[in-house]
Amino acid sequence: MSDFRETIDVDCTPDEVWTYVIEPSHLPEWQASAVSAERLDEGPIGVGSRVRVTRHVGSREIPMTMEITECDPPHAWGMQGIDGPVRGHVHGEIDPLDDGRRSRVTLELDFEGHGLGKVLVPLVVKPQTRKELPRNEQMLKERLEQQGGGIGAP
Repeated sequence: MSDFRETIDVDCTPDEVWTYVIEPSHLPEWQASAVSAERLDEGPIGVGSRVRVTRHVGSREIPMTMEITECDPPHAWGMQGIDGPVRGHVHGEIDPLDDGRRSRVTLELDFEGHGLGKVLVPLVVKPQTRKELPRNEQMLKERLEQQGGGIGAP
């Protein structure tokens, strides 16, 4: 069971949702704590691909490397932090609704602290996530529906 789990319905197809959420450069558009996100490797995104994400954690900006651990388009993805004091474990699912015309997006998050992160996770990261995750999903919904699914690269 994950520490955090949120679900939201979106008026976009699973393919449209997938195209948007799997592109790292979109993270700062719908995740309030994300300052920046950049690919660290070339080629199509898949298991083993890495992304450097810089996040506001409390009053700090903390860079962390995330690695794709699951990639099942357009249904599910997973990412795991592999460095930094706070290492997130993310699982996302996209389920079709209304014969594939709409989608249900579910995000599950867990965190692991290393060094300073052992203090940050319970005192800062979890309270921040509890507040931020529902808003992030709402921003994701708004962004997808405004852009007609966010089709196309940035």
